[in-house]
Amino acid sequence: MKRQTALAAVLLLLLAGCTGRDRRDPSPAPSSAPSDGAPSASSAPASAAPGGTTGAPGPTSALPVGLSSAALTVDGRSRTYALYRPASAKAGAPLVVVLHGAVGTGRQAEQAYGWDAEADKGGFLVAYPDGVNRTWNVSPDCCGVAARDDVDDVGFITKLVAAVPGVDPKRVYATGISNGAMLAYRLACETTVFAAIAPVAGTMLNECDDPAPISVIHIHGDQDPTVPYGGGPGRRSNAGNGRLPVKIDGPSVPSLIDTWRRTAGCPAPATTKSGAVTTSVATCPQGRAVELITVAGAGHQWPGSKPAPAAQRLLKLDPPSTALNATATIWTFLAAHPKA
Repeated sequence: MKRQTALAAVLLLLLAGCTGRDRRDPSPAPSSAPSDGAPSASSAPASAAPGGTTGAPGPTSALPVGLSSAALTVDGRSRTYALYRPASAKAGAPLVVVLHGAVGTGRQAEQAYGWDAEADKGGFLVAYPDGVNRTWNVSPDCCGVAARDDVDDVGFITKLVAAVPGVDPKRVYATGISNGAMLAYRLACETTVFAAIAPVAGTMLNECDDPAPISVIHIHGDQDPTVPYGGGPGRRSNAGNGRLPVKIDGPSVPSLIDTWRRTAGCPAPATTKSGAVTTSVATCPQGRAVELITVAGAGHQWPGSKPAPAAQRLLKLDPPSTALNATATIWTFLAAHPKA
């Protein structure tokens, strides 16, 4: 049993990329700011002030400049996140929620993918939530503790959005890698909070019978062995067996994107190629778009992120592609696609 648990933990680490339901749509009503001070591995996030879980009036300027931390209680469980506010963020700023991969953390995502620097240039807020035991619940079989315990991650993320003061409700976005990308798809299926989502190296594992139209940009390496571009089981999948389920068996990425194009009523996409990067874009009604960026030769990674040579050697992780700056590419797309 211990060996099975340890194996599942390793599977989750590799999945991280290291480096008929009611839709929930709370407007991002402001609340008290998260606590001052940059979070660190040794510092516990402070609890949000009273009223923070339901939202209270307040401007973006109520937030401290830089990185701060806060906690919310969701389903009786304390949930933590970091929030980055650049000095350039004004009233009615956009909000990007960045979802780490399995066995990642909000802090790891903040350090690895370059969103703070992009926010400095773009004047938007960035939230970095933490999964329970570093995992997100995207289906009964994935992933890890969050799936096993049926953690309410959709409730957590929607409550987080509602707790951030001064956000433009038409410009709230979600992005993530791997298990975090899977949660972005679940959020698009089960809420109408987000104007657009930007999954990287992920797939959709949850049921999604009647999603609302939404803008999507999806980035994926065509040699990804963990979440295969062509669909089917990933090499880290344990078929959902054992104490820490990791079942990765989704559709092919092109067919998944076709599904979201149909949902948004899009025409056939236009495709261009530049070096290793193939971009397929459908311009859809009401200002929406659905875009697939395929990176030739790339594996399970966030293109343009910080390399981690030691971890790559030790855990046999795929290096980040240098063919694309995924963060800058994603923000350009998100900024152009507010909620219709």
